[in-house]
Amino acid sequence: MNSSTIGVPKEIKAQENRVALTPGAASDLVKAGHRVVVEASAGTGASYLDAEYEAAGAEIASTAAEVFERAEIIVKVKEPQASEIAMLRPHHTLFTYLHLAADKKLTEGLMESGCTGVAYETLSINGRLPLLEPMSEIAGRMSSIVGSYHLANHTGGRGILLGGVPGVAPGRVMVIGGGTAGVNAARVATGIGADVTILEVDFERMRFLDITMEGAHTLYSTEANIADMLPRVDLIIGAVLVPGAAAPKLITREMLAMMSPGSVFVDIAVDQGGCAETTRPTTHGDPTFVEEGVLHYCVANMPGAYPRTSTQALTNVTHRWVMLLANEGLAGACKLRPEFASAVNTLGGKLTCAPVGRAHGIETIDPTEAIRGM
Repeated sequence: MNSSTIGVPKEIKAQENRVALTPGAASDLVKAGHRVVVEASAGTGASYLDAEYEAAGAEIASTAAEVFERAEIIVKVKEPQASEIAMLRPHHTLFTYLHLAADKKLTEGLMESGCTGVAYETLSINGRLPLLEPMSEIAGRMSSIVGSYHLANHTGGRGILLGGVPGVAPGRVMVIGGGTAGVNAARVATGIGADVTILEVDFERMRFLDITMEGAHTLYSTEANIADMLPRVDLIIGAVLVPGAAAPKLITREMLAMMSPGSVFVDIAVDQGGCAETTRPTTHGDPTFVEEGVLHYCVANMPGAYPRTSTQALTNVTHRWVMLLANEGLAGACKLRPEFASAVNTLGGKLTCAPVGRAHGIETIDPTEAIRGM
């Protein structure tokens, strides 16, 4: 078993208050014989104090530069920003959400650094994305909440109360995508009392949704069906996911213009480029903009609004993989759990994620072969 040093820098993306390890997870790593170096105040936004990390056996570093200098495994929540990319070296393994298909500059920066970039969102086990699912659950639930809020007149919306009242019909919600995010969006929207339709392309998934999602309708997802619904919908939630790849543009500008002014569009897929032509990333500080009369909410780190809950949910699923990586190194981890190779996006200056390569026109190599050659 390896003895590794795991570094946890403070997140510096705008309004990002999550942290990559809870004190409890740090304690487990220390007890397993590893060193954990946490940047000062890294957990403050999620209500974890430096003293809690110190009590867990972690060491507190005064700067991010010190964390990167001392650690070989860097664990984060969001993709590295420019100042962080500049500190990455070939000996580093970066374990975080990367979403490279939406950002060619970031992809090229990681390749140039020579680091091993391991993405939470591309780890695939039997068709599931276990390290993405908790954040999809939170973003999905949030989408109906923020969508409902922004339908209020004072926020620029149509003035529609999604749940309606006796004698007044409820608002209509269209959820595009019946995966984890879409199901959670629909759960909250139906709970509010909205009239909800989930659009999906997988018939078995639609049968499952029809049985389990009481109060929601299902509809086969085609451009024609989306266009037919748009004039009658108050809130669209884009919950489309193609693992590791850019989200398909299912809604054109012309289609969006069919909606009533003051309707709301929440694009959960913004991290992967978004599922509408009009999508562009926003922040929690300035979350909305209007295109074609439709209010867009396209915050690229939605779960960051609830950092305590999000940090706990994320660490619940990531910490065992961090432990595996720390114990065995990348090659050993992939030998014990071959599916871990699906999370490797960059290695030794090469791109190892085929969907990202297709998105940017960059040649890729097979991650399993690359790891075997280490």
